Amino acid sequence: MTTFPGSPKTARGALIGLDLVNPLASVIVFQYNPDEVTRTVTANASSEGGSPGEQLRLKGPPSESISFTVEVDAVDQLERGDALTVSLGLTPVLASFELLLYPKSPVVIANSLLAAAGLVEVVPMEAPLAVLVWGPQRVLPVRLNSFTITEEAFDPGLNPIRAKVGLDLKVLTYEDLGLASAGGALFLAHQITKEAMATINSAASLGDFSASASLGIGG
Repeated sequence: MTTFPGSPKTARGALIGLDLVNPLASVIVFQYNPDEVTRTVTANASSEGGSPGEQLRLKGPPSESISFTVEVDAVDQLERGDALTVSLGLTPVLASFELLLYPKSPVVIANSLLAAAGLVEVVPMEAPLAVLVWGPQRVLPVRLNSFTITEEAFDPGLNPIRAKVGLDLKVLTYEDLGLASAGGALFLAHQITKEAMATINSAASLGDFSASASLGIGG
């Protein structure tokens, strides 16, 4: 993928898995930003058929899902003779995406041994907290619901060297994570930023409306 000469440098999006045990397990800086991002925002409103006067009440922040496709290509690294890419292709990059859905193997082994010894009650393991970074105005805690990997080209060792990764993300709110958690605080900061952006837009729109009304009156 190429850009026009002289075009401004664009920040790269990223998907980061926050894990205290292995902080670098899933740090994915997009090689190419997706051309299209689809967001679906659904109101978290009171149930239909409620009492009169209750229809505008909100139970919490809206539910939001985000989907997009990331392209990864090893051609540039292969041309430079990058040793890691020559040896493994894009396998490490794709593994970083996949690990966002895997429980940590040391925890799996430890829980299995403790359960076999009757020492603990096994509880579902937590995935790392994923954070979508899409510019300074959107840093969001998310859960990776699913992804689709399409491997399009391979090296002699059958390592993928070109692929597309389709991601389906759910934004996690302070209702999902708790306001006191790192993810909950991150979402609240995002909401406060959104409120500031909406205020800026309202002020600008009011100015445009007043200007157009004045012109109409003068005509």
